[in-house]
Amino acid sequence: MKTPSIISILAFAGMLNVSLPANACTGITLISQDSTTIVARTIEWGGSDLNSQYIIVPRGYTMHSLTPDGNKGMTFTARYGYVGLAVEQKDFIAEGINEAGLSAGLFYFPNYGEYETYNPAQKDTSIADLQLVAWILGECATLEEVTEKVNEAHIISIDPRASTVHWRFTDVSGRQIVLELVQGKARFYENDLGVLTNSPGFEWHLTNLNNYVNLYPGSAPSQSLGDTRLASFGAGSGFLGIPGDVTPPSRFVRAAFYQATAPKQENALKTVLQSFQILNNFDIPVGIEFTGGKIPADIPSATQWTSATDMKHRIIYYRTMYNSEIRSIRLKDIDFSKVAYQAVPLDEVKQQPVRILQIK
Repeated sequence: MKTPSIISILAFAGMLNVSLPANACTGITLISQDSTTIVARTIEWGGSDLNSQYIIVPRGYTMHSLTPDGNKGMTFTARYGYVGLAVEQKDFIAEGINEAGLSAGLFYFPNYGEYETYNPAQKDTSIADLQLVAWILGECATLEEVTEKVNEAHIISIDPRASTVHWRFTDVSGRQIVLELVQGKARFYENDLGVLTNSPGFEWHLTNLNNYVNLYPGSAPSQSLGDTRLASFGAGSGFLGIPGDVTPPSRFVRAAFYQATAPKQENALKTVLQSFQILNNFDIPVGIEFTGGKIPADIPSATQWTSATDMKHRIIYYRTMYNSEIRSIRLKDIDFSKVAYQAVPLDEVKQQPVRILQIK
């Protein structure tokens, strides 16, 4: 494997500094009537084009973890083939699924996570946070194996300037766990809700939902205020007061209520399409993140891509800020014992296609 330039790696790590905008991600989980679990998410960054790629990794492919001193850390070889969506560097897989039916993804977690301090003497068991998804997808088939492997490893940052991350893991049964590193120690949480955003910690977000106990689907009933009759202006007034900003706590609340009230679809494909519709609500316009209109990048959106993964049928779907067409990769069509390693841009052409209708 060709090791990326440490200069480019550190430049990307610095780009993830918490003082810069939009290290944002929103994740939801839907289940179809035929019991297929769909895990979906967005990924945001308003500072530049992440030049995202889809990555095909065959069984037996060997990688090396990066370390702060520029040397090789853990060496790991994929037991399972997998498909991932990577940001900036092909090594930095942010979301993916393997042939065993395990899904993994990272979500930014600034100011709340804390990794171990890197010890060169432990380099053989040290894994960089941005490479943990690749390691887990290649190594694990179950959530039990995920917890075992994480507890055996030292999770480190490539650069102390970078934002920390936390992770979501889902198996084919639909069970989901969240991993957060707090004071260098791994903490796992059962995620029965299936929603994840960013900071603060996962347990805080669950507690915060209690602030919205008044929300319910449908319309609020009319009532009287003295002699004045009050009635809602339109449908959905039961959600009046749901937060509409793009902060992680507000996105968590919206995602939880939109997900919980979404009608269950009859099959996997319809549920995938529903997940994209729900996540439309979480697209972040790039201009809202910068004061004075000083936008540093010529990109159409801070939401650079959205994905949905069909756990049962091993299909990962995605669309991008440049092209809203939904594309898919079926793992069952790939022979992971023979396929070559591939890193391919998500968009061949960075321009939304427009079809002109021919009127007769």
